[in-house]
Amino acid sequence: MNLINKKVTHEQFGKGSVVKYSDSVIEIRFTTFATENKKFIYPDAFKKHLKLHDQDAANSLEKILRKKEIEREKIELEREEEKKRLRREQQLRLEYEKLMNNHKLHPESQMVYWCDSEDSSTVFTEWKVFTGEIKSGVNKGTPRKPSRLHQNSICLLTKRDSNMPEKDRRILGAYMVSENFIGSLCEDGYIPAHSKYRLQLTAQESEKMPFWNYYVNEKAPKRMTWNTGKFRYFDNVSMAQILLDIISLKTDTQEQQLAREFFEHFCKMNQILEEEIPEPNGALMRV
Repeated sequence: MNLINKKVTHEQFGKGSVVKYSDSVIEIRFTTFATENKKFIYPDAFKKHLKLHDQDAANSLEKILRKKEIEREKIELEREEEKKRLRREQQLRLEYEKLMNNHKLHPESQMVYWCDSEDSSTVFTEWKVFTGEIKSGVNKGTPRKPSRLHQNSICLLTKRDSNMPEKDRRILGAYMVSENFIGSLCEDGYIPAHSKYRLQLTAQESEKMPFWNYYVNEKAPKRMTWNTGKFRYFDNVSMAQILLDIISLKTDTQEQQLAREFFEHFCKMNQILEEEIPEPNGALMRV
């Protein structure tokens, strides 16, 4: 559409014609201002102040104005949605901070996880595990919520082949949960790893780390049974014992340093003093 020389009428300046226009500005020479062109915002000025005489051009301009109005409404809607999103995020942050500030250390806020064949092939690349689904009741099929896990928690990775007795369960590795993880808010059942504190044992190291050296069911101290489920909770001090032994296993200087930093971070988060950690006394030690 070409508007040059098109006749217009302005509610205040009277009749004139278009001499120049761009995507945002239009210039008009009015008969009452022969030596001076007037500039207006294009095409917005045609909504109220200016009127085109040419009906075809006016119809085309109306379509442009409608399209621009739709775009403006879309942008405004997106802005409102963004404001709502930011308000929701702020509310979630406040709720998160409240949970963090009110968090009390649970003496058994560590998780031991049973890795099956599929888990074993992915856990050390994806660095996350799935808690499994509830098997019965009104919540059947929904992921289990690891409600005890918090920033002070470790996910201990273990494995036992189906043809082996439970006492032969071995430790494969461990990771602190993600820096922002709160188990009570976990809806999908996935427990992601901390960005730094992650440990993987070699096959030779794993053979030297039987899980039942550290874990015991105090109600049946000589029994080594897992029963059902992908995970169970265990106590913070036992986890500190495991980390100390992993440090002593590591021969690579960098891996040993990471294991030491991991251990110190864990002890700080769980208010454990290294000199007060007892020797392991799991079920295997009591047979």
